[in-house]
Amino acid sequence: MSWEIVIGLETHAQLSTRSKMFSGGSTAFGAPPNTQANAVDIALPGVLPVANRGAVERAIRFGLAVGGEKVINRRSVFARKNYFYPDLPKGYQISQYELPIVKGGEIRILTKSGEKTVRLTRAHLEEDAGKSLHENFRDVSGIDLNRAGVPLLEIVSEPDMRSAEEAVAYAKALHALVRWIDICDGNMQEGSFRCDANVSVRRPGAPLGTRAEIKNLNSFRFLERAIEFEAKRQIEILEDGGKIVQETRLYDPDKDETRSMRIKEEAHDYRYFPDPDLPPLEVSEKWIDEIKAKLPELPEAKRRKFIDLGISPAQANLLTSSIQTTNYALLMFGGASKANAPVFANWISGVLSSKLNEANLDISESRVSADQLRRLADRVEDGTLSGKMAKEVFDAMWAGEGTADEIIEKRGLKQLSDSGAIEKIVDQVLAANAKQVEDYRAGKEKAFNSLVGQVMKATQGKANPAQVNEILKRKLAG
Repeated sequence: MSWEIVIGLETHAQLSTRSKMFSGGSTAFGAPPNTQANAVDIALPGVLPVANRGAVERAIRFGLAVGGEKVINRRSVFARKNYFYPDLPKGYQISQYELPIVKGGEIRILTKSGEKTVRLTRAHLEEDAGKSLHENFRDVSGIDLNRAGVPLLEIVSEPDMRSAEEAVAYAKALHALVRWIDICDGNMQEGSFRCDANVSVRRPGAPLGTRAEIKNLNSFRFLERAIEFEAKRQIEILEDGGKIVQETRLYDPDKDETRSMRIKEEAHDYRYFPDPDLPPLEVSEKWIDEIKAKLPELPEAKRRKFIDLGISPAQANLLTSSIQTTNYALLMFGGASKANAPVFANWISGVLSSKLNEANLDISESRVSADQLRRLADRVEDGTLSGKMAKEVFDAMWAGEGTADEIIEKRGLKQLSDSGAIEKIVDQVLAANAKQVEDYRAGKEKAFNSLVGQVMKATQGKANPAQVNEILKRKLAG
């Protein structure tokens, strides 16, 4: 009997403010340890926290993007989440519990199985804790409180995902969205975007199983591997007659396994209560309207427009993976017809994406502009270049040798499309390769490819491949 994996994600997105959630402390990354923690961040006697207006605005922006005005609570409450851990200087974390700023919403994802909607439970504002440092220490750990008080938006999904692939697709869609609406830089290496995965297994149709929470997954690859390992671990325990313990686990990428960290707490263990130093957060309709007016067109709407141009859903998903990618595509398309748009999309998702990944560059840093790439694509469409020639020209453009037309001229790469000239060369190749002609007519298809290769060699790769194929087939059939 099969098992079903059930996954929900809790994602922490660091909001892109210059100051902290409840103080004027800097949020800049990379400062020397404990140089950006002030009296408010560590709750020294006599200090009072004040909510960061910029962080609240970003939370509203997110709510509008995932569900519109209906999911934004006009009144939300900050609470104290009480627990004791070395990197939590106050002994509590200011968060939101019963009344979060965003309740509900959804994220649409695309997987190999098709489209799916993942429901959101909530998104709430909170402050980050500090960081325990275990490197370069023998018997002790260090504590860096620079992150203490950094503003976070914790985004909690419903347990709607049924595979590691769906979880990664959701995390990528969410990552793209928070960057698109400019509320988080999404830098996973610096901890600006990190996920906790709640994983359980059950028999299809059975009640939800006991879950384990895997903390602080800071790459999509680790997220996928951690979920796959954890699901397999739980299935093996259950099939051996054991029981799953509700606990918090860590993923070790070196050993590719999860390991127990502590027993998972329930909400009542944190003894939530409204923070007495912070009044309820009131959000006016006017403020929501002002934020809504500045919101860019969202990825889903852009994706639909790309699909309407004849671009595949998978490629439309890639073209809306970031606002920079979408802007590049729109510049390249520049009023392209339905016939040309998929061709242009292939260039972006193929050769360009490969080069960007190889050089570890964002599309905004591309060495080939959208206009330059379109002109290269046009040279293939009008028959000037073959696909192989175009790749050579693209590499030269990437290396800074000039525009497509300049490189074509300089290297003499113009494709031979004169049917009369190609026909003469085909005749010469057929005359010189009687055995292969005989083999082809006897039903050996490989002989045809060999003849094509001979023609392309005779033209130094410049003959139009489609014309070569058409002329060869016609001559061989005669």
